[in-house]
Amino acid sequence: MTSPFVFGGVEIAPGTRRTVDLPVSVLSDHTPVTLSAHVVHGRRPGPTMFVSAAVHGDEVIGVEIVRRLLRTGPVARMSGTLIAVPIVNAFGFLNQSRYLPDRRDLNRCFPGSSQGSLAGRLAALFLTEVVSRCDVGVDLHSAAVGRTNLPQIRLTPGNPHLRKLGAAFAAPVTLNSKVREGSLREAAEAAGVDVLLYEAGEGLRFDEMAARAGVAGILRVMAELGMIGRRGVPRSRTTPVFCEGSSWLRAPSGGLLRTLKARGDFVEEGAVLGIVSDPFGDIEAEVAAQSAGIVIGRTNLPVVNEGDALFHIATPERPAAAEAAAQGFVADLLEAPALFDEDEII
Repeated sequence: MTSPFVFGGVEIAPGTRRTVDLPVSVLSDHTPVTLSAHVVHGRRPGPTMFVSAAVHGDEVIGVEIVRRLLRTGPVARMSGTLIAVPIVNAFGFLNQSRYLPDRRDLNRCFPGSSQGSLAGRLAALFLTEVVSRCDVGVDLHSAAVGRTNLPQIRLTPGNPHLRKLGAAFAAPVTLNSKVREGSLREAAEAAGVDVLLYEAGEGLRFDEMAARAGVAGILRVMAELGMIGRRGVPRSRTTPVFCEGSSWLRAPSGGLLRTLKARGDFVEEGAVLGIVSDPFGDIEAEVAAQSAGIVIGRTNLPVVNEGDALFHIATPERPAAAEAAAQGFVADLLEAPALFDEDEII
């Protein structure tokens, strides 16, 4: 049996779980704000892993993924230690905002400073108390409000361990993505912690496809790390598509967008993805794919300005295989659940 795990001054015995509140700040009305983490400490030794969500306060799909993850059977029987933080940016979450009250983006403020701005202090606390205690992590994100992302894993290029974990996660698309200055991924890598970045869904919205893919992927990563057995872990029936890069197609003019392609669609070079028209219908401008690829993100808003990001296209390593795989994404992730009887619906 492993030793107790100490987190935030609280001792968690092997085979137990506990929610621990780390003090962050006090609001102007004297309301305390905490960074709350749920620690699951297995009876047997193993890796320490964190799962975080709502680094951007409006990205609520990650909160739902963490909630579902903690209720799964495999996690109750795990080895090692899981630190689950469903809401990193409580300030933004309460205000339904991406940002903190000081208007800073928390994911551009790492590694932070205990003597810095509010964002810097929260970043330093999360990095010190959570990230640096772990061997690996999964950071959950979504598109901004008004846009949606196909479930995808973003990896730091040139990291074979991350690529292996990304393959185990088995999101529909795995994409090479350089780290951004001041991001959690950059600070975690400097601390020797590999982090998978999961993107799916839309800000301030729940998305069943994104939630199921996220929970299943995290469980598959935990199984790959030996933290849980394969029993109860969903198997992916589609082959993830690996993409080396991506690009955005932008509105050629302002007007009303009629969208012709959905997220997850494979498109050939020259395919028309949407049409931007003026309100009178006198002028129409087509938005065409500049290369073959998969739609991994798109706007949900019909009213656009010139230059607005409309479609995010990822370029697959093997286009032929990607076209075949794209057809099975939605069916694999949204297998119909059993229907409730009428007396079960309360």
